[in-house]
Amino acid sequence: MDLSTTYLGLTLRTPLVPSASPLSEEIDNIKRMEDAGASAVVLYSLFEEQMVQERFELYDRLTQGTESFAEALTYFPQPPQFHLGPEEYLNHIRKAKAAVAIPVIASLNGTSVGGWTSYAKQMQQAGADALELNVYYLPTDMELSVDEIEQTYIDILTAVKSVVTIPVALKLGPFFSNMARMARRLDQAGADALVLFNRFYQPDIDLEALEIHPHVLLSTPQALRLPLTWIGILYGRIRANMAATSGIHQATDVLKMVMVGADVAMLCSVLLQRGIEHIGLIERGMRKWMVEHEYKSVQQMKGSMSKQNCADPAAFGRALYISTLQSYRPE
Repeated sequence: MDLSTTYLGLTLRTPLVPSASPLSEEIDNIKRMEDAGASAVVLYSLFEEQMVQERFELYDRLTQGTESFAEALTYFPQPPQFHLGPEEYLNHIRKAKAAVAIPVIASLNGTSVGGWTSYAKQMQQAGADALELNVYYLPTDMELSVDEIEQTYIDILTAVKSVVTIPVALKLGPFFSNMARMARRLDQAGADALVLFNRFYQPDIDLEALEIHPHVLLSTPQALRLPLTWIGILYGRIRANMAATSGIHQATDVLKMVMVGADVAMLCSVLLQRGIEHIGLIERGMRKWMVEHEYKSVQQMKGSMSKQNCADPAAFGRALYISTLQSYRPE
């Protein structure tokens, strides 16, 4: 039974890849992921805000006391003694690479070009096998045009691609006027892979304290329908690899994603809920299903149910919307 797949130029044993999450903050957890059957791992994200904070703190310390007398210069701290988020992240890449044999994919999370290019290059130098750019961008400026919003993604991608030689994936949300056009533009700009989709986290209200506060809701299996739809539509139309993420909880979820054209299926919520060892259970479930249905490899089924190859390609468009509504009957 051949479960191997190719993603970001890397030959992976299976399509099962833990996505960026707090689980990868511990090296022991990354080892457990490898032992459980993960074919690669995406490290937790380094946020753009951490890089900005580093620059502010360094500037603050280097200018401390400059308005005082000359002797204050002897109290200036030396830059190497500050170990902030970004440097710790680079060390984490090095430790992860030394600890496991599976590919390690670094993750940058932000909304602008900023310091991404310099840290992307340092991540490659630290040993990352590939880089995932997680663009979490919620436009709220009413004067910002669609073209300007899309160009932000292109600018981030091209800036990073100009300074690294390792493969670069772009993780993005589905909120574009024309998702198909955006995917093509990113493909043409050199994206090695698209990760579909970044989850949209919304704030909640504490009615007692009357405060806005973040609230994380883990994904459910129903969430897989959105990436399944768009991967099925895009398969065969772009050169970039595609990674499915959100709502993947069991073996059948992975099989469905592969059938519409995904190269890998990324796991997060289910590992937080059921533990890292659940990776092995998913793999065993995949093998069992493939034996029962006489599939010899993942490649044999890949894209078989995409819009390009399925018997009813209209099912990926408005026809499905109409038939779904007309077929529903309340219990």
